[in-house]
Amino acid sequence: MCGITGIFNLNGETVEERLVNEMTDTLVHRGPDDSGIFCEKNTGLGHRRLSIIDVSERGKQPMISRNKEWVIVFNGCIYNYKELRSELLEKGAGFISTSDTEVILEGVSLLGIEFLKRLNGMFAIALLNRKENKVYLSRDRYGIKPLYYYFDGTKLVFASEIKALLKHPGIKAELNMEALNEYFTFQNLFTYSTFFRGITLLPQANTVEIGKETKSVKHISWWDYDFTSTDITMTFEEAKSETARLLKQAVIRQMVSDVPVGSYLSGGMDSGSITGIASTVSERLSTFTCGFDMSGVSGIEANYDERRDAELIANYFKTEHFELVMNAGDLRWSLPKVVWHLEDLRMGMSYPNYYISRLASKFVKVCLQGTGGDELFGGYPWRYYRVFDSLSKEDFFENYYTFWQRLVNDRDKHELFTGNVLGQVDLNEPKEIFKRVFTFNTDLKFDSPEEHIQNSLYFEIKTFLHGLLLVGDKLSMANGLEERYPFLDNDLVDFAQKIPVKYKLGNLESEIKKINENEPGAVKKSLSYIRYDDGKNVLRKAMKDFIPEKILARNKQGFSAPDESWYRGENASYVTDILLRGNTVSSEFINRKFIERIIDEHINKKVNHRLLIWSFLNFELWCRKFLM
Repeated sequence: MCGITGIFNLNGETVEERLVNEMTDTLVHRGPDDSGIFCEKNTGLGHRRLSIIDVSERGKQPMISRNKEWVIVFNGCIYNYKELRSELLEKGAGFISTSDTEVILEGVSLLGIEFLKRLNGMFAIALLNRKENKVYLSRDRYGIKPLYYYFDGTKLVFASEIKALLKHPGIKAELNMEALNEYFTFQNLFTYSTFFRGITLLPQANTVEIGKETKSVKHISWWDYDFTSTDITMTFEEAKSETARLLKQAVIRQMVSDVPVGSYLSGGMDSGSITGIASTVSERLSTFTCGFDMSGVSGIEANYDERRDAELIANYFKTEHFELVMNAGDLRWSLPKVVWHLEDLRMGMSYPNYYISRLASKFVKVCLQGTGGDELFGGYPWRYYRVFDSLSKEDFFENYYTFWQRLVNDRDKHELFTGNVLGQVDLNEPKEIFKRVFTFNTDLKFDSPEEHIQNSLYFEIKTFLHGLLLVGDKLSMANGLEERYPFLDNDLVDFAQKIPVKYKLGNLESEIKKINENEPGAVKKSLSYIRYDDGKNVLRKAMKDFIPEKILARNKQGFSAPDESWYRGENASYVTDILLRGNTVSSEFINRKFIERIIDEHINKKVNHRLLIWSFLNFELWCRKFLM
């Protein structure tokens, strides 16, 4: 796990080593073990190294191919690199290291850029072809590792994080108003624009090629999720046994490392399953849990502390278990750091992620994560059932778009934004952005409840999961920790997409029966307000031999601090200090009166605005960090 940077001047201008060094040094937190740069004529590549596989000097980057034609900087981990290495040896390749980096480099050198499609892992890669004077950028299937770029026709500047790009004198931090509109709709960006005007996030499973004749960046997409090719011949028993086999294989694959590997342990089924499998191959597995001070917390948030269930699993598998307890005051200390590392704002309350990775980094360099299980196996059934209130495509989009307006709905944006924003954005554009997500897969149909749920799975894994992965990368690497995701193993993902929906959602057939009993065209509004806890049915059964029954039966619980209560209590003054006292930088874009109303409604328990308050805090601190 590392950080990469680079400059490619299309006009032939020589790249300064000093500038590449400055860009690379901003990523020292991603790679505290070593650094290296390569500069040749109009190209410069930089690398910060977190040594995980082949920690010797032989694994150092930038790395040059045996035939001297290719140079690589690589961030990530390839789990099938040993199999690929053996295959390349049979084809005549030679190696001087045991690193996965060299396997990528020699594979591309021998078989061409198409070799990248065969990688099973997480990666952001930059390759220079010295013979053709071309640069290739590529990102893994799922978007686990980020890669940002700036291209203006004369230069390509790229890096693992935006702060490295801002070191280039030709790039200035300016707010992207369209991204602001998108973020305050979804609390996420579904496009590949960023908060910074002119800076783009390379889409997952995409490769770009840039040469001196390149006029614009063309993305070549080489893979996409597909929940439409269901195997209707598959039995439940086959789905269960193969899921168990493939998850076990994935965990073992992702434990490849020359340094200690640990596991997060939330107390739920996903992390519990990974811990259970990992503990069978690790002599003494380290596990990490984050809990919360629940004094003064009531309601649903009283169940947010997962330490007891995590302790049960840790004791069951005899792991070396570490716990962290957070309190309300931890937000004030960590939020400026979190915003600095996130850069491109995404998702909800993530500062607990920063703390838990900080804890884990004191003991291990690699930590296994349970993210991805919900999106693959239908872990959010209350979301999916609502999409077939009606079976029309138009109603699907209307209902689902309404659900995903997580922060501010379109009709209230005239109150949210100042004239500086309203004059530059189309307030209706987020709805078109939402619809365009579905056009990436041209095989989607909207004729049955199963198809509506398949489409929902596709949408959420393409957007919501991608946001979670970006946050996970930024906040773990802020602490020099590599996170790995066994549920996002190529073989497991390919199989999970083929599992019939009825095996994932236990109540599916009974809910479809209710719809069939209604008159044609009837809208069953009640579904929108029912919480279901029958998701991941096949995964629960598959894990029966791995983890205790009590954990299998546990309802879905997200990893979140009790901020609803804390914003009304101990953190109320912090919220008002940041957002309402003095000259707030974000007031150029966000109406102060709107913020005042939101805080008043929250404190007086009229509406739970915790997501919106978090986003206001993040945006204000973002403005202070990057625009001042």
